[in-house]
Amino acid sequence: MGNITFKAALFDLDGVVFDTEPQYTVFWGAQCREFHPEHPGLELEIKGQTLVQIFDKHFSGPLESKQTLIVERLNEFEKNMDFVYVNGFRKFIAQLRDKGLKTAVVTSSNLEKMEAVYKKCPDFKNLFDAILTSENFERSKPDPDCYLKAAQRFGLEPFECIVFEDSFNGLKSGRAARMKVVGLSTTNSPESISPYSDMVIPDYDSTTLSDIAQL
Repeated sequence: MGNITFKAALFDLDGVVFDTEPQYTVFWGAQCREFHPEHPGLELEIKGQTLVQIFDKHFSGPLESKQTLIVERLNEFEKNMDFVYVNGFRKFIAQLRDKGLKTAVVTSSNLEKMEAVYKKCPDFKNLFDAILTSENFERSKPDPDCYLKAAQRFGLEPFECIVFEDSFNGLKSGRAARMKVVGLSTTNSPESISPYSDMVIPDYDSTTLSDIAQL
């Protein structure tokens, strides 16, 4: 195995740690059919966007009054979600930690969502040295703010960190932070995320620490 020069691995949450994107597509499909019947398939177009971005673009103006209702529905939905780890994730992160790498979740999810995660997956916190949520950042992805803050949390330079992402905004955020970026094709096609990734993988079963060390 090649020497791993990275000192920290930074993971987005949905579509990267947990295979939750299909559930979100169901949730947003219901909202979009109710509030945007004129735009079939909108839930597929907004994949990987933050709540703020979705609201700004599709639920502003006359629909702004519906935002509170949608947030209530989303919070309720997230309480009952299944949090299933992406294939091979737990084994992969155990290998990283064995090599002495720091690990962090860097997510646009809020603390309320994370409470649901902790309840369903009691061992989740033990997998990471830090968990950064939307409350920790001033600016959303694709701004690099969140990943730079994660590097600062560990006292590291950006080049010492590697980012694992699935959404376009997340991949762009990692790139803007001047970090190496591994794209997971759990949400978007490998071809579409390839220009924003240093390496594309379908899950963690299909990659090794040696592959990561080559980056």
